[in-house]
Amino acid sequence: MSIAARIRQSLEEGSMIRKMFEEGTALKQRYGAGNVFDLSLGNPVMEPPPEFQQELGKLVQNPTHGTHRYMPNAGYTETRAAVAEQLAQETGLNITAQDVMMTCGAAGALNVALKTILNPGEEVILFAPYFVEYRFYIANHGGVVKVLPAGKHFLPEPDTLEAAITPKTRALIINSPNNPTGVVYPASLLHQIGEILRSKEARYGTEIFLISDEPYRKIIYDGLSYPSPLLHHTRTIIVNSHSKDLALPGERIGYLAIHPEYEQRQEIMDGFIFCNRILGYVNAPALMQHVVRRLQSVTVSVAEYQQKRDFLYDRLIKMGYSVIKPQGAFYMFPETPCEDDLAFINELKQWKVLAVPGGGFGTPGYFRIAYCVDDRTIEGALRGLGKVARKFIP
Repeated sequence: MSIAARIRQSLEEGSMIRKMFEEGTALKQRYGAGNVFDLSLGNPVMEPPPEFQQELGKLVQNPTHGTHRYMPNAGYTETRAAVAEQLAQETGLNITAQDVMMTCGAAGALNVALKTILNPGEEVILFAPYFVEYRFYIANHGGVVKVLPAGKHFLPEPDTLEAAITPKTRALIINSPNNPTGVVYPASLLHQIGEILRSKEARYGTEIFLISDEPYRKIIYDGLSYPSPLLHHTRTIIVNSHSKDLALPGERIGYLAIHPEYEQRQEIMDGFIFCNRILGYVNAPALMQHVVRRLQSVTVSVAEYQQKRDFLYDRLIKMGYSVIKPQGAFYMFPETPCEDDLAFINELKQWKVLAVPGGGFGTPGYFRIAYCVDDRTIEGALRGLGKVARKFIP
């Protein structure tokens, strides 16, 4: 056997998102890219904002001596300070460079955080639907996944959370705006979550971390503001990426931040920095750290994503699909009009439309579509979505 049993099992379970992406590649080779309508992957078609190109151009045209050398494993102090300043403005907390570490995207940040805090056999709670890779990240570091169903409108149920926490609970991962639903967790819910975590900590004499995965934090619609979990629990770890807000998924640049009032923040930051090194990330990409330093208040056109959301949502509703209108991110998570979400996805493929079954996110009976694609792809997909709707919806 060439690979470890655990990896073999993970490969069999796999990421449904990636499987659909690979099927899409095969279909495009067979029928031509213009005839396949791929809504499976959250790979933004939107280009980075002009400010990014300007900053990158400055660095390329006027390179600084030593730009591409190693730096401290936590990242450039100036970049960490810029991230901290933006977080401080958003939250009102006294966040400094010492509370921030630059990472290889949010995935790198999550793996660093979990490696740092988890002892073997400790539990990490997820609310379904969740980003599928969380399960593998937790397993990477000896953790045990505990999945809880979300409640109405895909919001976590405080009572369900309270009943699920045990002395082995080490962390809760939340993702708002959520992938795949686009739901934004309100401040009132975050306040309840914080109270529950503190109550259980006091009962069991443990520390429970709230890990907030925030790559869509700036992509919010309808004038809503982002309620930060940092304001509701001092053992909060923020992980973020510029893959979505600056449309830079291929550059793998993000950060991790700890609440500035956490009593053991220096020890945990030392742990983060050490784990960043030994996991093989070493440091976040140097060039991207220089670029994003001046772009912390910049984002792609949220209005353009909102137009895509409105266009797609209105047409799905007219077709008879049941779907909660996303408040952020760039995904929709409609109910499948038949019980078997895989069967529904296969029906869509007959019309060369690619989406991801809800079972891949821990919530069968739904499907995810990504609308961070060009308008032609959305419009082309609507024909297949309509054909399948007429087959299943009375």
